[in-house]
Formats: sequence, structure tokens, C-alpha cells
Amino acid sequence: MEKRARGVKPSVNHTLNQTPPQAPLAPRKERRPSMFEKEAYAQILKERLRESIHDVQYVEPPFDDSNADIGKEWKSALAKLKFANSYRMEPLKKFQAHSVETKVQQILTESLKDVKYDDKVFSHLSLELADRILLAVKEFGYHRYKFIIKVLFIQKTGQAINIASRWIWDVAWDSWVAAKHEADSYTALVLVFALYYE
Repeated sequence: MEKRARGVKPSVNHTLNQTPPQAPLAPRKERRPSMFEKEAYAQILKERLRESIHDVQYVEPPFDDSNADIGKEWKSALAKLKFANSYRMEPLKKFQAHSVETKVQQILTESLKDVKYDDKVFSHLSLELADRILLAVKEFGYHRYKFIIKVLFIQKTGQAINIASRWIWDVAWDSWVAAKHEADSYTALVLVFALYYE
């Protein structure tokens, strides 16, 4: 039996052609440039913009081309636009309730001038009216506002009705508009809610 000395590692015999295995070297990371270097500022700005909000453009594909050509056009059409965060806490143009109310009332009166109550007609008419009002409100150009339009047709049968809405509301920027049209057999009520989102 062989005795080993303390602190001495046992020797390992290697042949001449073999070398002891070495751990693989990790690839070196390049040093990230400082934001104070003039050349690096553009690169840092690009990296930060890469992480910001993205919007996608949508374009209808042409239907007269072959399928191979459509793929190329879709790739270019779906390119992502990059926008930096604006951190804007208020709208460029505040919602003007009185001007919107005038326009909504005008659309309501024109659309329902000679219309009689019919529940089957009103189910489609309410959707068409809501779309028309939404397009009219968007033409005012209120930036970063979401609009919710409610169109209600109520048949007059001697009943009382209470309508209530509940929202998380920003008193400074959010607003709403109501317009009403009354006929002999029904009442039409339109509510437009303008909600600012940052």
C-alpha cells in the first residue's frame, strides 16, 4: 500500500500527444459605450427607442396580384413604426362639449326626422347612428381621446325610466355629452363619453 504525503496531489500520467482538458472560454462582451461619448449617444438612443411603444400600420392586400407578390407587400405594409414615449399628461386640444353636443343633436334630428317606432328597424338604426356620430366626433380632431357612444331608443308607453352610468373619471380632461330627440311614439337618447388616455 502506497502512502501519500500530505498536501501533495497524486501525479497523473499523460501521454505526449494528449493535453489536459481546459474549460471553454466564454466570449467576451463588448464594452457598452458611455452616454457621454458623442459617437455612442446615437446608438444608446436607438436602443431606448427599440423598447418604446410600437404601432402597426395595416394596409389591405391587393387582390389582383399573385400570392407571391402579396407576401412581399404585406411585409413592407406591416413594418412597425417606432414612437418615443411622450409622457404627455394633458391633451393638445381639450374636449369641447358644447360644439360636440350641437353636432350630435343635428345628426340625431336629421336621422330621425320622419321615423316611426319599430323595434326591428331600431336595432340596426342604433348601430348606424352610433357609427355616424363617432365619425362626426372624430372629425373634431381631439387627440388621445377614446369615445364611447350609447344610443337608446325608448318606446313611450307611460313608463318612467332612469338611466345611470358609472366611470372612473378624470375631472380635468374627461367629459360627456347628451342629445335627445322626442317623437310621438318614442324618445331617442344619445350619450357621448370622451375619455382622455395618456
